[in-house]
Amino acid sequence: MSKKTLNTANLAALGAERLAELLIEVSTGSADMKRRLRLELSHNLGPAELARDVRKRLVTIRRAKSYVGWRKRTALIKDLRTQSAMIIDKIAPDAPADAFDLLWEFLALAPSVMDRVDDSKGDVGAVFADALAEIGQIAARAPLDPIALAERTWEAVQGNTDGAFDGIITRMAPSLGDRGARTSEGADPKL
Repeated sequence: MSKKTLNTANLAALGAERLAELLIEVSTGSADMKRRLRLELSHNLGPAELARDVRKRLVTIRRAKSYVGWRKRTALIKDLRTQSAMIIDKIAPDAPADAFDLLWEFLALAPSVMDRVDDSKGDVGAVFADALAEIGQIAARAPLDPIALAERTWEAVQGNTDGAFDGIITRMAPSLGDRGARTSEGADPKL
């Protein structure tokens, strides 16, 4: 294998300082690249700092109102995938309760995002579906109150007009337990 082939080993041989310089150079003019690098720096400071930055980005995405044309569609998908990956891969292992809240917030973005983009290919919906597939596992590791979770799940089911929360009851069932399941069915949780 050539020493000029772009791979991890050859790039690591350049050294940390040179790689940092190259990253700064490459990220100039690229908001996506800068955002990703900042998220990685936040991750180094701990899951709480990364969670704070992801939450800020989710707020920005939620507030956006402009239509996303075909030229910016790929960037939106990449941004959504990055936020989801930060939650699932970086925050969840050390702070599952924070990751659960963030992933729920991420899924709640689906209606506003889907209203602003043509998803005839299903790529945007797939990002939300992939996130939904992970939420049950994260919930199982998080110390969640089953009654509050039941109420939150019920609200999501009632407002699930776009399919972002399809199958959420099944995914939350292990974390709801008997007490939470009875609450979601309208029974007194003390029984």
